[in-house]
Amino acid sequence: MAEQGARDVTVMERWARFVHRRKLLVLAAWLAILVAGGAAARSFGGEFQTEFTLPGSESQRATDLLKERFPAQAGGEADIVFEVPTGIDGARPQIEEVLARIQAEVPDVAAIESPFERPGYISPDGTIARAVVRFTFDADKVPHETAVQLIRLTEEAARPGFTVEPGGRVIQFNEQAEFGSEIYGLIAAVFILLIAFGSVVAMGVPIGAALFGLGTGLALITIAARWVGFPSFSSQFAAMIGIGVGIDYSLLVVTRFREAIHAGKRVEEAVVEAVTTSGRAVMFAGIVVAIAFFGLFVVGLPFVATLATAGAVVVLVAVAIALSLTPALLAVFGTRVDRLRVPFLHQSEGVDPRSPWYRLSRSIQARPWPFALIAGGLLVVLSLPILDMQLGFTDAGNRSPSSHSRKAYDLIAKGFGPGTNGPLLVVADARNGNGGLQQAVELLRATPGVASVTEPVLNPEGDTAVITVIPTTKPQDHATTELVHRLRTDVLRRAEANGDRFYVTGVTAGQIDASDRISQRMPYLFIGVIGLSFILLTAMFRSVVVALKAAIMNLLSIGAAYGVVVAVFQWGWGGELIGVGTGPVEVFLPMMMFAILFGLSMDYEVFLISRIREEYLKTGDTGLAVANGLTATARVITAAAAIMVTVFLAFVLGPERVIKEFGIGLATAIFVDATIVRILLVPSTMELLGRWNWWMPQWLDRLLPNLHVEGPPPSEGEIAGAPAGGR
Repeated sequence: MAEQGARDVTVMERWARFVHRRKLLVLAAWLAILVAGGAAARSFGGEFQTEFTLPGSESQRATDLLKERFPAQAGGEADIVFEVPTGIDGARPQIEEVLARIQAEVPDVAAIESPFERPGYISPDGTIARAVVRFTFDADKVPHETAVQLIRLTEEAARPGFTVEPGGRVIQFNEQAEFGSEIYGLIAAVFILLIAFGSVVAMGVPIGAALFGLGTGLALITIAARWVGFPSFSSQFAAMIGIGVGIDYSLLVVTRFREAIHAGKRVEEAVVEAVTTSGRAVMFAGIVVAIAFFGLFVVGLPFVATLATAGAVVVLVAVAIALSLTPALLAVFGTRVDRLRVPFLHQSEGVDPRSPWYRLSRSIQARPWPFALIAGGLLVVLSLPILDMQLGFTDAGNRSPSSHSRKAYDLIAKGFGPGTNGPLLVVADARNGNGGLQQAVELLRATPGVASVTEPVLNPEGDTAVITVIPTTKPQDHATTELVHRLRTDVLRRAEANGDRFYVTGVTAGQIDASDRISQRMPYLFIGVIGLSFILLTAMFRSVVVALKAAIMNLLSIGAAYGVVVAVFQWGWGGELIGVGTGPVEVFLPMMMFAILFGLSMDYEVFLISRIREEYLKTGDTGLAVANGLTATARVITAAAAIMVTVFLAFVLGPERVIKEFGIGLATAIFVDATIVRILLVPSTMELLGRWNWWMPQWLDRLLPNLHVEGPPPSEGEIAGAPAGGR
């Protein structure tokens, strides 16, 4: 095993020396990749469109059946909602004129259902009416220009006393405002790096590397979008992750390079040290993040899998940048890395017993129990709101009150009841005759929780029918979920005696199926990601205790993030400050956040513990190793976390609710992880555990490869009093 570790180190050393000696070639190669990728993305790139499918679910089977036999009922639709306080009947000519213009001027319209031709499309008080515009495409594939044209026509038609609002999924998908949140995160990162390094040149290297990585990653994703259905907010999501990890990974390498330069080492040796220590930590941390992202494939949701792929791509590109472009830039600048110093802000790296971080670590180690209990208790308190977490899919009712889709949603709820915004479609496969259709309608109308049921609409061949069921409760209510399950397992099964087969679908039913699928598969994700991370950390640090402690602390950080998300987005604490109302937590958010945060938390864990392990191998004194390791890494971890937090919070300023949820959750977890966990819990628990920190069973030590993330394994003479085998 030791020989294998030595060969690994040799590979890293050789790579570092190659990058140093061929620095201009490396820089030219990355420039060519960026330019070629950008050109290919513009010429061959696809579009980001949210395509929601759920293979194997009942709702998906029904949707597929409609597309095959009844395409007129399978396309996307938009609501056109009219409100006339003096009465809809008196405004019939104006309403018909609006619908005629839509039919004539808006492309891709398959049919329009007029309120004067369909029963139940005019409210009981006669002041609100809805028309349904059906498109030839699915809602997520209707061209943006088509939706914009529809919105423009309704805005032109509205006037005092005659309200016209477009709504429905087509409008909601295409009403996303563009917002360059990432620029605010970058500006904040510049100031944080100036404070951390005190040098414009040292600040510019991580920023430049991150921009190179983000540009390359987005180009790759855009090209892949030609064949893969990435969600509409994939670019925002990728930018949020890519900027954060891109700056952080390069920041760690730059920090170690400057430490070596300040210690008097030659530029080439400094590059080698940075790559074989911090570079190795970045490589393994990035692998953990990628594993966490790819673990999302077990959920079985293509929508989630493609979003995870986008995240994994930008993370892996950031790792490649940190191991090649960043050291090449450092090789070019060499000892000039500290040029253009900012007065009063110049900082040094390395272990300094006079540092406040060293004194803080020693203070915590002097009283480990109080610090461990206070820090742990605070994390538990922050996590308590999880007990009230309600998962679901947010809809137009959770959007900004100024948006068209929200106004249409509110008018429909006002005129027709809350369930009208989440109709259920019962699709009947009537190839054996349709004798059960009328029985199904009667059973549905007699079901508690059902407000109304339409008569069956048959396709031209008469072998497929659609029945629309309006619940009494809004789409996000638990009662609606129970109704869908009851219809599937009881009510409609009784109507199948005549040979018909009934499926429940529609947006609401599809979201319920997705929620059920996620709940079933989430334990596999948790076990897989935690298990693989545990094995990697054990192999890296030759300690079962360190790996187990890291997993527990990461879970505590994630729990605190979940709690804050519930408090803000579900309970509404401070929601008005960021422009969101109360609603459920997006059903896929906890799963996505777990994958992202478990990986990102490992960045700081690997960086801190690898330095502690390095110091321990030199001294054999765990307490001193913790103090030295914290001193050498605390400032850079704090700077890296501050950058990550500001980048994530910048995206809270955007219009997309789900991105706001990601921003708040990720920022909270990173802040907690870099302060409460790394600064307080790690030194206190390591002091309490003492030599047990490095416990490793002999059989497991022989079984696992020795990855030596802290760099080349020291000789026996270099380990001053370390226990044999690192135990």
